[in-house]
Amino acid sequence: MNIYIPQQIRQYTDGHTFVCDSTGMSGSDVLVFEDMVLKIEKHTIAADSTVAMMQWLQNRLPVPKTICYCTEQGKSYTLMTRIKGIMTCDEKFMEQRDKTVSVLADGLEMLWNTDITQCPKVISFEDELRTAIANARQGIVDETAVDFGMLNSFGISDIDGLIKWLKKNTPLCDPVLSHGDYCMPNVIVKNDTISGFIDLGDAAVSDRYRDISMCYISLKNNYGGVFGGKVYTDFNPDILFKKLGIEPDMDKLNWYILLNELFKTK
Repeated sequence: MNIYIPQQIRQYTDGHTFVCDSTGMSGSDVLVFEDMVLKIEKHTIAADSTVAMMQWLQNRLPVPKTICYCTEQGKSYTLMTRIKGIMTCDEKFMEQRDKTVSVLADGLEMLWNTDITQCPKVISFEDELRTAIANARQGIVDETAVDFGMLNSFGISDIDGLIKWLKKNTPLCDPVLSHGDYCMPNVIVKNDTISGFIDLGDAAVSDRYRDISMCYISLKNNYGGVFGGKVYTDFNPDILFKKLGIEPDMDKLNWYILLNELFKTK
């Protein structure tokens, strides 16, 4: 595969073999080496923010360490250490359903127990909604992927109605450290315990249900065979709340689940 890599990065990668990782939906090129990972994506402020957050999270949580970061010709190149282990969506690990959900719950508590007093990034409900509305106004929401059947169950018939519902029902924030994309591929396990978190571009101080909702959706989709894997007909994602030892706040859970529909972009 002919992939351009800048000299700043090549000083670390030349002579090392890699494989391309197609897991996920970010649209980035991800090259996986034995002990390193190179992520190549369109350069945005968000890419700069990701590196800053990974650096802030060092010694706070098990996250990749930035080896080299540079931008060239409109692309950003982030070379980082590789977190060893398997994703929690790995079929072998998913077969241990009780263990899988317990580990994901442990990961959430690791995030929530992190001191957020000096975190450089905060994302509020209003920030999330502002971005979602921009997606709709710019016409980049993929309406063929939007679950209008679910929206109808809330009395919502179209995108404008969804925006109005989200504005009307915006909850109060319970701030914690949020991963921002707490789905099963982004939690890595080794020996049945978490070895690290990856894809931290949306990490910030935010409401705890931001991650609970993503985890809930990810469990539902992965165990439901949405991505082509085995279908576990008897799996119920509500077990996540039991593992967390909390009663579900359905208002917040539903708010984030509905918000997520506006992040299904073309």
